[in-house]
Amino acid sequence: MPKSRTKAIAKSSSVDNNIAVAVERLTAAFNDSNNSVSVQSTENTKLAAQIKRLSKKRTTLLKRKKTATTKAKKTPDAETRKVLAAVVKEITGTTKELTKLRTQKTTVSEELTALKAGQKKASMYLTAIEKADKVLNKPKKKARRRKKKAVVAS
Repeated sequence: MPKSRTKAIAKSSSVDNNIAVAVERLTAAFNDSNNSVSVQSTENTKLAAQIKRLSKKRTTLLKRKKTATTKAKKTPDAETRKVLAAVVKEITGTTKELTKLRTQKTTVSEELTALKAGQKKASMYLTAIEKADKVLNKPKKKARRRKKKAVVAS
């Protein structure tokens, strides 16, 4: 006796439905990645601007520290020491904030890179599917009528 089948055979409607759902999910993933890339890139730009601003501030504070140090060496009174201490305190605060922002920027940049890769992948899949759909949905060519050969009488 032949063995009975344990797995059901897929119907054409379920196959078509699965394909439609897969394309729909791929489109949704592509749209989600587009939105995520735009949000992450604006955040990355903001962080870059903040880092640039704080880096400039830090360099000016380092110059100010240098001048305050030379003044403190020339005239070591309480006023110059206070100025030097204030500058050093501001430098440490700025440096802490800079390191915090730099770590945030690296994590955002890594995530942005991964999102862009996913976006590119989804885009390529969608374009390939669109090309395949164009090929598959072409109308069938109608058969041409053959011309009858004229019989030459001799």
